[in-house]
Amino acid sequence: MVNNAAMNLDPALLEIIVCPDCRGALAVDDAASELVCTGCGLAYPVRDDIPVLLVDEARATGRS
Repeated sequence: MVNNAAMNLDPALLEIIVCPDCRGALAVDDAASELVCTGCGLAYPVRDDIPVLLVDEARATGRS
């Protein structure tokens, strides 16, 4: 299933959440419906506009 709609995330939430693995900042990837850590590169899924910030649910992007 491809999600063509932008995620609807509260900007205040995006200012305070960090990667649960390395505490790095998270960047929004609307195309993939993910939040990507700018530190370790893990990508966390966003389902129904809710970030799933569980390391077990994250995928490695190869960025680090």
